[in-house]
Amino acid sequence: MLHDCHITAYTLTCASGTGRDAVTESLQAGNSGLSAKPWPNSDVDTWLGRVSNNAIESFAIERVWESRNNRLAALGLAQDGFSDAVADAIQQFGSGRVGLILGTSTSSIDRTETAYLNLEGGHFTAEYLQPLIHTPHSTAAFVQSQLGIGGPAITVSTACSSSAKAFASGARWLENGLVDAVVIGGVDSICLSVIYGFHSLQLLSEDICKPFDENRSGINLGEAAGFALLQKQSALTRGYRLLGYGESTDAWHMSTPHPEGLGAKLAMQKALSMAGLKPAEVDYLNLHGTGTRANDNIEGLVCADLFPEHTTISATKGWTGHTLGAAGITEAIICLEALRNGFAPGTLNTEEPSTALERRLSRATKTQAMNTAMTNSFGFGGNNCSLIFGGQPQ
Repeated sequence: MLHDCHITAYTLTCASGTGRDAVTESLQAGNSGLSAKPWPNSDVDTWLGRVSNNAIESFAIERVWESRNNRLAALGLAQDGFSDAVADAIQQFGSGRVGLILGTSTSSIDRTETAYLNLEGGHFTAEYLQPLIHTPHSTAAFVQSQLGIGGPAITVSTACSSSAKAFASGARWLENGLVDAVVIGGVDSICLSVIYGFHSLQLLSEDICKPFDENRSGINLGEAAGFALLQKQSALTRGYRLLGYGESTDAWHMSTPHPEGLGAKLAMQKALSMAGLKPAEVDYLNLHGTGTRANDNIEGLVCADLFPEHTTISATKGWTGHTLGAAGITEAIICLEALRNGFAPGTLNTEEPSTALERRLSRATKTQAMNTAMTNSFGFGGNNCSLIFGGQPQ
């Protein structure tokens, strides 16, 4: 078990709310953040989970860092006193002993797209000559500069498992003494590349996302910025900890899960083993639940087989959309909020649960005291990661 991986601060901003309290209020009230409003310059008919443009554009950032993704990161960092918590850690340990691991799929590609749309004579105009932006490490570098982190900083990009795997990497950094505290982040914003990319794979739904529904037809993309601060030691006598993580790789297909869910099952089993828990001791399981035919079918079969009937099981992308590289931390923080507030989110928009989980899937949000919560994140290429959290409210 991971005894010394304390979560001392966390925050989440997504389509369902700005800051963790707003997100939790939406979860409890059943208010989805998804809408059918088209994305600028896109003719793809789909629903999206977007963060308010007014909120994102309200932040003034240096031109050198200008991009939607970095503005979204700035908005997220400003919530729930998170930046202050990181400043306290830096004061306690020193800047060089605080690290950063950020998961993302798009980084600042939105800005690069705009640069190409505004070419003059085949070249970027002066406005878009931003060498720090047109790189996969853009957002991590921006967050590092904003927080004053002087320790190691890396970007994890393993598709939809990115920010879940960031937790696992952060735990290893702490265990091996590389840092005394580490910021775990996940930031992804919607852009044309992901809209048309997922559309080309025939994975986007023209309808609102319906995880595990018999009539599900695919993904609704979303955007989010989530952050957590992990410390090896904490003065807190109460609080939350990462109890265990499990990682695996299917090595099966670039965009389709293993037909028997072997990698997904292995990731869950490894997380349970590290946490020293049996499946029956998990109070709440947050599914990856994308709303696609293949992923939901395989995950449903594996989870129905692995977990007993009393485990509360649900999928929450009906609130947030699929936030890509930020999906892991989005759903990790939903689990932490479930622990903090004593409730289990339902499965929004799902009307006719699929056969594998028809008697098991929790459709309505309910009050439930719990000690442990688990979340799954499964990315393209079979990059799987499961996380287990536990503890008591601070």
